[in-house]
Amino acid sequence: MLKRRYDEAKLERYGQGVRLYWLVDEKDGAENFSMRLFEVEPQSSTPFHTHPWEHEVFIIEGEGAIRLEGEEMPFSSGDAIFVKPNERHQFLNKGDKVLKMICVIPLKGKR
Repeated sequence: MLKRRYDEAKLERYGQGVRLYWLVDEKDGAENFSMRLFEVEPQSSTPFHTHPWEHEVFIIEGEGAIRLEGEEMPFSSGDAIFVKPNERHQFLNKGDKVLKMICVIPLKGKR
């Protein structure tokens, strides 16, 4: 069993205005998934990117949009988002507060 506060987890910068906290991963004994917390500053975004694994996202606080090929879909706190493998995407903070979201990826997708 593991219990950890997010502000005690490993922190990485993920572009300008984006903090990524590794909450749980294989170093903690996880065998299938990594759980991460993203904090995205107002008017900042994750890179527009793709990868061969799916991931699931839950919006804890804030509002914004997910950019896909040719469209943007708005979201706000309480929304769950599924990103398919190889689906080009970007999370944009369109609000005036920090966007906080949980992202779960398979361990094969780590890095």
